[in-house]
Formats: sequence, structure tokens, C-alpha cells
Amino acid sequence: MFLHTTHVEPRPGHRLFVRFNNGMAGELSLAGELWGEMFEPLKDPALFATARHDEMAGTVVWANGADLAPEFLLQLLEAQARQAA
Repeated sequence: MFLHTTHVEPRPGHRLFVRFNNGMAGELSLAGELWGEMFEPLKDPALFATARHDEMAGTVVWANGADLAPEFLLQLLEAQARQAA
């Protein structure tokens, strides 16, 4: 089974709530990940808020064409959960 998102919800503070097809779900922060040509524009809260689940890509996408691999999102979610514990 290929990992993909099933639900994406943008939240304030450059955070996303993400649900995956493997049953994992949670809120993660992308504040420290928004660098580079495609991602720096997402520092604008209005553009970040355009985050949505894309059925074809199986992951989060933004209005400017940026996207993140679901594997990266899951790893980040797990790492942030460990840090919070």
C-alpha cells in the first residue's frame, strides 16, 4: 500500500492537520520547513491557508504549486510527536 493523505486542513501558525490512509493523523508544524523557492512564499498566512488534499497527488498541495511528499509529512508528524512527549 502506498502512503497518501486522505484529509488536509490548514491551521494558523503554519500548521496542518493531516490524516493518512494508514490510520495515522495529527497536527504538525511546517514553520521550520518553509524555505526554498517553492516554500518560502507559504510564509504568507493567506497562501499557506490554501493548503488542501489533492486526490491525484495523494498529498497536500498549495495554490502556488508547492506540495510535500506524504512520507515526509508522516516522518515530521512522528518526530514532532516524540519531541512533545
